[in-house]
Amino acid sequence: MLKVIIIPGIMVVSFSHFLVELFGRILPHAFYSFFKEIGTIFVIVVALLFVVTWLLRARPRNFPKNYHLICFDVFGEKSIIDGLRTEFKTNDVAWSFMREYKNRFPLYHFALVVDDSNSEKEMIIRYI
Repeated sequence: MLKVIIIPGIMVVSFSHFLVELFGRILPHAFYSFFKEIGTIFVIVVALLFVVTWLLRARPRNFPKNYHLICFDVFGEKSIIDGLRTEFKTNDVAWSFMREYKNRFPLYHFALVVDDSNSEKEMIIRYI
């Protein structure tokens, strides 16, 4: 009678110990190391994609060298107002002067134009 209870009991305990070891330590460690490596590779790939897209978007551009202001009267015709500065080297300075001139001369409209020698037509950047 003892053999009938002890041998199956030992078999159940050893099999359950095997299952506990398998699902408790062996498989989780294998999957953990696998997913840890996959996570590292994923972070590296995302970082490389970011660097590549940044390098492609941050390529040097040719900005215009000169900017001009053109004045338009109420009828939309080009006009010249004496004493106005119309030649500028940077966009920010030209935009600042353009806003100031609009405050001083509210009946006139002003256009900020790029001086591009390759183009026949003037390209208006801003208009107020």
